[in-house]
Amino acid sequence: MEPSATTGGSETTRLVSPRDRGGAGGGLRLKSLFTESSEALPEEPKPVEMSFHHCHRDPQPQLGLTPERLQAQRQLCAACAVCCIFMAGEVVGGYLAHSLAIMTDAAHLLADVGSMMGSLFSLWLSTRPATRTMTFGWHRSETLGALASVVSLWMVTGILLYLAFIRLLHSDYHIEGGAMLLTASIAVCANLLMAFVLHQAGPPHSHGSRGAEYAPLEEGPGETLPLGNTSVRAAFVHVLGDLLQSLGVLAASVLIYFKPQYKAADPISTFLFSICALGSTAPTLRDVLRVLMEGTPRSVGFEPVRDALLSVPGVRATHELHLWSLTLTYHVASAHLAIDSTADPEAVLAEATSRLHSRFGFSCCTLQVEQYQPEMAQCLRCREPPQA
Repeated sequence: MEPSATTGGSETTRLVSPRDRGGAGGGLRLKSLFTESSEALPEEPKPVEMSFHHCHRDPQPQLGLTPERLQAQRQLCAACAVCCIFMAGEVVGGYLAHSLAIMTDAAHLLADVGSMMGSLFSLWLSTRPATRTMTFGWHRSETLGALASVVSLWMVTGILLYLAFIRLLHSDYHIEGGAMLLTASIAVCANLLMAFVLHQAGPPHSHGSRGAEYAPLEEGPGETLPLGNTSVRAAFVHVLGDLLQSLGVLAASVLIYFKPQYKAADPISTFLFSICALGSTAPTLRDVLRVLMEGTPRSVGFEPVRDALLSVPGVRATHELHLWSLTLTYHVASAHLAIDSTADPEAVLAEATSRLHSRFGFSCCTLQVEQYQPEMAQCLRCREPPQA
């Protein structure tokens, strides 16, 4: 029996018979007997955070609401509380004054309450992690909440426009000028307070995907595009529309208080300022539809992104370039990069991803690196899309 060998705390005993040593009856045969180790088997290595990351902006995804969305949640909660209090006051004041314009303003506040609560729900829903079914997570629920807010305001405004038209046709109504004036004054103060709460000044200028403003680095210090939270922006636009209407109602109430014979100013102000409220939602609706239709982000151009990728050393051509957004601040990009045979694919991937993150603020980039082939110049799928 040969001596035993000990390695790393586990003892191994090996027995070799004479036949095993090379007898004429057969080849070499080894038989090993292992004794149990005196130490427990080592546990499987646990995943540790790497000191580098190959293609992700952040080493780990951020859990819960981002600071921007936490601020949006606080703004919406405060504005919703103010809105509920003053909406109840306008309902009572409008009923006592028999004013359709006051009731119109109260109905707009009701629509704002519903939209803000929907936005708060969408903010909570967007914190849910990604799944195999919802691979991007629930970020787009914020955009859907903004769309629901705009649609609800349009529906309520349409009903009130119809009632104002009926009042213009029939003059069998009476308005209490004093109650209307008092309620309209309070409504103006309420809308000013909500506009102050929902106003998004935004943090200092940043080129990152989490910043509230963005301007491409290669364009120099130009005009920034305020983005902010979609839900808060939609609510702020609603409040601005309500503020304009409240000022119109206040002007009409002053006229009716001193000249009761001009009571037609009540439905006329409802008619005019409801149209203004509808127009004020057009920019928000345009941005929401752009996101839902997978359009290129408004703050990012197709040509600058393409040129930035082509400027990466080793990249000969790029195709299948797609740019879209999940929200106004969560931008996504994907592309195929055709590189030289001598280029290092890992270096090209790292450099291209870094440029997309730092210059354009993309939150998610998916790049495919492949060898350049001359046939790509004639490939229909490799051609750039035409201008819109």
